[in-house]
Amino acid sequence: MPELPEVEVCRRGLQPEVEGQRILSAVVRSPRLRLPLSATLGETLAGQQVVAVRRRGKYLLLHCHGGIEDGCLIIHLGMSGNLRFVPHGTAPEKHDHVDLVFAGQILRFADPRRFGVVHWQAAGEAPHALLAVLGIEPLADEFTGDWLFEATRRRAGPIKPLLMDSHLVVGIGNIYAAESLFRAGISPLRAAKRISRERYGRLVPAIRQTLADAIAAGGSSIRDYVHSDGGAGCFQVECAVYDRAGEPCRRCAGVVRQVRQGGRSTFYCPACQH
Repeated sequence: MPELPEVEVCRRGLQPEVEGQRILSAVVRSPRLRLPLSATLGETLAGQQVVAVRRRGKYLLLHCHGGIEDGCLIIHLGMSGNLRFVPHGTAPEKHDHVDLVFAGQILRFADPRRFGVVHWQAAGEAPHALLAVLGIEPLADEFTGDWLFEATRRRAGPIKPLLMDSHLVVGIGNIYAAESLFRAGISPLRAAKRISRERYGRLVPAIRQTLADAIAAGGSSIRDYVHSDGGAGCFQVECAVYDRAGEPCRRCAGVVRQVRQGGRSTFYCPACQH
């Protein structure tokens, strides 16, 4: 699933291409995604000018005005979705569900597993339920070691699944949680409430730097994620522990171990992480 770095890379790719541009028309080929697409979505989007491309967690937000009503197009890439630009006249492929037609090109949404979201939110409405439940942004100034320490005082579970809980903090994901904990020297098995304020003071900068490094690398292309220009991310080749079970630790003489947590694989170095 695309996580915060992949979605932020996508946002930065879309921004110079669509901000200030007008959607001439929208084509909906299949209304069956995680949320059913509105039957009037094409009519609503026609004539809208995209005034800003923002991100909240793993959601892309295309703020629009100038159509029949102002609002925001909420997009989530799901497990395997992508947005890519194609020239006019490009025939759709099997899993291409939505087109936003601009004057110079088409922005095409594909989603083989149909877990994605393309939803219109009219201006003035209460925040959509998908966004209202989201936790703090890990790149926001408010996300500090002190904040994370206080937020975990009653959390007896291990720290890694907690970092992946979008109700607490958004967009970190499996690969980035593992790499951040390695950089901070914290075991993914350690109970969140047993981690000191000082160690959280090291973990938060590690999370920020890991996400920043991933964004700079174009994200991670573990399976089929690609950018809006068709390129792939390469952060996964830099990983210190993720997907390296049985290999030597790049920091010490230990061996990277793999365990299961919450149905997900966790990679860490028992010698380096306590």
